[in-house]
Amino acid sequence: MNTLLSLFLFIIAIPELGPTGSIEGTITNNQNKALSYAHIALPDLNKGTISDQDGGFIIRNVPVGEHRVRVSHIGYYTEEAWLMVEENKISTHTVSLTPSMEMPQLEVVGQKPDRLSRIPGSASIISPQQLKITEALSGTEVFRMIPGVHSTDHEGMGLRANIGLRGLDPDRSRNVLILEDGIPVALAPYGEPELYYTPSIARMESVEVIKGSGSILFGPQTIGGVVNYITPSPPPEQETSIYVSGGEKGYLTTRLSHGNTFNNSGFHINYLHRRADDLGSLHFHLNDLNAKWKLVTGSRSAIGLKLSIYDERSNSTYVGLTQPMYESGDFDYMDIAPDDELHIRRYAASLIHDYFPNDQLFIRTAAFAYTTRRDWSRQDFDHTPRDGVSYHRISGDPSLDHGALYFRPTTGNRNREFEVAGLEPRVNYRFFIGSYRNELDAGARFLYERAYEQRVNGSIESPATGNIRNDEIRTGYAASAFVQNRVYLHPRLTLTPGLRFEYFHFEREILRDNFLDASILGSSDTHAFIPGFGVNYQWGPSSSVFAGVHRGFSPPRVKDALTSDGTSYELDAEWSWSYEIGTRVQLFPFLRSEITAYLLQFENQIIPVSESSGGIGDPNATGLTNGGATEHIGLEFLVELAPFINPHDDLQVHFTVGGSWNHSTFSEDRYVLVEGTHVNVNGNRLPYAPEWNGFSQLSLGYTSFSGFLKVTFTGEQYGDVLNSDVPSLNGRSGPLASYTVFDAGLKYQLPLPVESSFSVSVKNLTNERYIMSRRPQGIRLGLPRMITFGLTVDL
Repeated sequence: MNTLLSLFLFIIAIPELGPTGSIEGTITNNQNKALSYAHIALPDLNKGTISDQDGGFIIRNVPVGEHRVRVSHIGYYTEEAWLMVEENKISTHTVSLTPSMEMPQLEVVGQKPDRLSRIPGSASIISPQQLKITEALSGTEVFRMIPGVHSTDHEGMGLRANIGLRGLDPDRSRNVLILEDGIPVALAPYGEPELYYTPSIARMESVEVIKGSGSILFGPQTIGGVVNYITPSPPPEQETSIYVSGGEKGYLTTRLSHGNTFNNSGFHINYLHRRADDLGSLHFHLNDLNAKWKLVTGSRSAIGLKLSIYDERSNSTYVGLTQPMYESGDFDYMDIAPDDELHIRRYAASLIHDYFPNDQLFIRTAAFAYTTRRDWSRQDFDHTPRDGVSYHRISGDPSLDHGALYFRPTTGNRNREFEVAGLEPRVNYRFFIGSYRNELDAGARFLYERAYEQRVNGSIESPATGNIRNDEIRTGYAASAFVQNRVYLHPRLTLTPGLRFEYFHFEREILRDNFLDASILGSSDTHAFIPGFGVNYQWGPSSSVFAGVHRGFSPPRVKDALTSDGTSYELDAEWSWSYEIGTRVQLFPFLRSEITAYLLQFENQIIPVSESSGGIGDPNATGLTNGGATEHIGLEFLVELAPFINPHDDLQVHFTVGGSWNHSTFSEDRYVLVEGTHVNVNGNRLPYAPEWNGFSQLSLGYTSFSGFLKVTFTGEQYGDVLNSDVPSLNGRSGPLASYTVFDAGLKYQLPLPVESSFSVSVKNLTNERYIMSRRPQGIRLGLPRMITFGLTVDL
């Protein structure tokens, strides 16, 4: 920490170079009234400020020359102009903004020029430009380019992302709050926060990630941070886009979008189709339809409606390779469980109303609802043959010990349906107390969720029918409230205290248990106060030091907290304290960097029963407890270099390098039963928490050509809490070696009357063979080398 502090002091002491001048002026509305809190930015220099209560502003130390000035304010059209700055002189810029209404949607970081400095803690944004350059096949590719994020997916296409922040378990992203346009997407946000449906990165405009205390504005999970996928909004004028990408193994992605605005109404429709016939061990097809509609209902109000339908069928499976099968190298991408089938269908709708009573008060009310049906047929199997059991299929080499998997003619069908509805009003109020500027965010949320689950034992000949083993309904009612106030003690210094309250009442009704009809009802509830505090000092136009502390909270899963006989374990919620200190530095227009040190102390971890997270997967399991504590210490860094920023230059270069060091261990006694003996894992490293992650990307553009080369590194990690150095024969435990993946791409702007381009992309350029995961039931390999070709036409 002393080294980090010395680095801060060294950076702060570096002066800005070259002759400079200043820009000052006044911002008003179309009625000539002063607009406070307008954002004035020099985007090419990453400088900016905010207008005061009289609408005035001044930006000092602006390099001499002509600069683009951008002025924006919530509820008004953004204005841009070029302004000449002379040495030691003040250039005047007065702007009158015209009222406008953007597409109402919830954002965790926002679009203002100073959006990162407004967050009381660390945050990251993946821009539209970054997504276009990489043409990512999965969200995992994107999240690997964010310091402190460890992301894996079991099949390479990102159908079910596993996202972990700062050493937390990435399994099904259950420790991270996942949003799309600010709306939760988990199966049941409180009771079952697993991510079996993952928003497709192919239809996203950008991605926001919050890791610091700003996450208390959202919830219920505030332990691991917030990830918000942002989709395109209705364009101001007609836009039509066609994108087709294909490759070997029957891989195909097609995206069609169209949008326009007529007077006070605008819309955007996006259709995505993806499929693959034999991509590694995966075959799938999905259809994803989304529509947004905006209606400006007055000079100070607007309504936004979003509808979406998602349908996916795939052979996703829990089954992986055994250790001998992996070591042989003969079964890497075989269709190991061809009769397993997953069908997901999701319907979602949200309605958001924005209202501006005046220029200081903004009220946003969101109502949302969605249903997710997840029917999963998985064939039963054994790692070794059992006496008296006939097998339907043997995959692998049965001559080797654990060299094959033995599939029975029976199936276990895990059929679940979820329904979620919520109402969330939010208020943003900007005011002065004396000469101190304040910005208050407050709101509440009311949420209902229900899950219907059946376990049906069937046969391979008729997997959709069979005997109902378990049947239950889980219901939850939640209420939350939050308040956060940003206090400007000085134009450069802000303090941001915040508080969130969560209440969750949940019930579990057992209708059938172990093939017997039942009528059992159990219920419980939990509540929590979740504080947070952040401080930000803006020591340069685009440079700041920030620090924060916040309480992390995650309610217990309903299936964990209530047994099948209705008994409540009275589990505490999962808790953590998170501390961080960091700096964002931009001394020159072409160089930006960020470094953050953090300490996360996790309490009351609940040992899960789900197979995907390493549990036993038995719905009748007993003995679940709050399982101890973990400690996470780490350092994150990011450096961006863009030496050619003049848009008139033919050559454009952008280089990014970043990564994280993370040491995550069990920090209290925690005993694991191993062959009848209790083993204490206190001091062991957490599974799936690599100590080192790193990435770099070089992007080049010259006339009609552009391209990139990207490298990502994932350090060694363990697949089990015992930190086993010798892998188990069934492949479920043992080490995961470090691996490095190279991706590359090239794009050419076609000389056609319409804007169009042709691209080629190579994923895993060196065809690195590596273990992505040992969960849930064996070894899963990373995506092999894959070459795709794409064509984009914008009309």
